[in-house]
Amino acid sequence: MAQKIQAIRGMNDVLPAESHQWEYFETVLRGWLHDYGYQNIRTPIVESTPLFVRSIGEVTDIVEKEMYSFTDGLNNEPLTLRPEGTAGTLRAVVEHNLLYNTTQKLWYMGPMFRHERPQKGRYRQFHQIGVEALGMNGPDIDAEIVAMTAELWRRLGLAGSVRLEINTLGNKDERAAHREALIKYLEGHLDILDEDGKRRLYSNPLRVLDTKNPALQEMANGAPRLIDYLGEESRRHYEGWKSLIAALGIEYVENPRLVRGLDYYNQSVFEWVTTELGSQGTVCAGGRYDGLIEQLGGKPAPGIGFGMGMERVLLLLAEKGLLPQRRTVDAFIVNQGEGAAAYAMQLAQQLRQAGMSVVQHMGDASFKSQMKKADGSGAAVALIIGENEVSAGQVVVKPLRAEQAQETVAAANVVATVSRFKAE
Repeated sequence: MAQKIQAIRGMNDVLPAESHQWEYFETVLRGWLHDYGYQNIRTPIVESTPLFVRSIGEVTDIVEKEMYSFTDGLNNEPLTLRPEGTAGTLRAVVEHNLLYNTTQKLWYMGPMFRHERPQKGRYRQFHQIGVEALGMNGPDIDAEIVAMTAELWRRLGLAGSVRLEINTLGNKDERAAHREALIKYLEGHLDILDEDGKRRLYSNPLRVLDTKNPALQEMANGAPRLIDYLGEESRRHYEGWKSLIAALGIEYVENPRLVRGLDYYNQSVFEWVTTELGSQGTVCAGGRYDGLIEQLGGKPAPGIGFGMGMERVLLLLAEKGLLPQRRTVDAFIVNQGEGAAAYAMQLAQQLRQAGMSVVQHMGDASFKSQMKKADGSGAAVALIIGENEVSAGQVVVKPLRAEQAQETVAAANVVATVSRFKAE
């Protein structure tokens, strides 16, 4: 026997026993995005490597050690499996001139790839739902972005399980002034910096403050704060954003060390976090990236967006018992005997055209075996067809979830009968 080939570690199959839970989540997401006026965009999974290096930043964990990159043997072109969705979306916006005299509200959903150690809620192939609101520069769209995520938690039943953290990163000049002060401060603590902190000291010092090393927490807490370097315009934007969030009744925590892991962010940044998933506490994160479109070759235009890890939200929903247990059908057709298969197919099509889900047994099996499958399907009723029912133009309807006796009905009445049990 040939050796079995297994899936790559950290790239998981979604099997039928749980795929209906993904479908439920995706259905909620699509309705929610429609309600806020977002349109779907679908971009390639593979993009040019320089796209991510230029947008995400060379001195980031993603670019330095997490990207799946390779050289296309045909064109000798460096390519990368997308590690996040914003860069590819904005590449498409610039390439197709989607911001010409207009604004855009876009959403995407699909697999992303990062080469990191797999753990619960954090995989090498993971799935994100993300939105990008482009061409709008006021704090009002920043507030709507937060409001729409808060509304999603309400619809999913997770409002009490997540907490909003916010911060501001100011503009380029303000970050430069803060960076200079921060480097000077960190140089005074070289003796306690870990290897990761020393490596980032001059290339990306803001990320040093985002350390998870407990030994560095006191040092990080005493570092110069970016908010103290903000000018009037940045302060006004931040205060306006906070005011609008508060007016919507959304509670938040200001976290001055929230910097995000990608270089393109400025001004408003936020995360929704939970304490119910262990160390993988961030379920949704995003912020403003007003210089990124120009950086990718487009005309200067503001933007804000977020990405949400779908596996993490599904884990949280499962933890709270908020996912449907299984997908059921309305009717299971049990059939045996001369002419029963064709008769059953006709009835199945009739029911499906009336908007019902139907499974018909295929192949040879005893009535007992078929009834066992019918009960296991979760169907509301079993429709039993033998040679007698075929000749009489009838169907035996046996309720599987209700304490009622089976009944024999004319084939012409089967839709109405099944509908009655479906409604119950």
